[in-house]
Amino acid sequence: MMARQNRQISLDAPRGRKGVLARTPQPSRDRFGRFSESFARAMGTSGFLIGMTAFVFVWLLWNITMPVILQFDPAATNFTLLTLILSLQASYAAPLILLAQNRQDDRDRVQIEQDRQRAERNLADTEYLAREVVALRMALTDVSDEAVTRDVLRQELRSLLDQLDARSERSDHVDARPEAR
Repeated sequence: MMARQNRQISLDAPRGRKGVLARTPQPSRDRFGRFSESFARAMGTSGFLIGMTAFVFVWLLWNITMPVILQFDPAATNFTLLTLILSLQASYAAPLILLAQNRQDDRDRVQIEQDRQRAERNLADTEYLAREVVALRMALTDVSDEAVTRDVLRQELRSLLDQLDARSERSDHVDARPEAR
């Protein structure tokens, strides 16, 4: 029974071989670009320059001071092997540095576009808030121009009371006339 449960297909596991080598890793599409950036970043350091200088110095010192039988790039051939190695390093370094710069330009372009969109949103928000502040100021000036004080309110209430009294007197006169007939 236990063997049968182990044979069941699991939807969350890949089909095929089991174990560490069951899946071969897929290379990242951007792996070479990241490599070129790290290479360019490393070449721009003082450590790289010091290391390269030490390498060339040791190379020259070895091929000048050692016996001819131990020299692998003799001075008599003008250090041809060293020249080839440095030329090879430069021929690979230049395109890798350019690739890293292009990737940085692409990132900068995307960042600039995002900054522009953010600035447009901020400008729109600022304009909206400015319009709201102006509307509030206008509403406050309208209220302050027509400010209702206690005296104005009492006067309005008295005039309304007088109008109601006048209406009630008229209605009393109208009601009184039919009785007189």
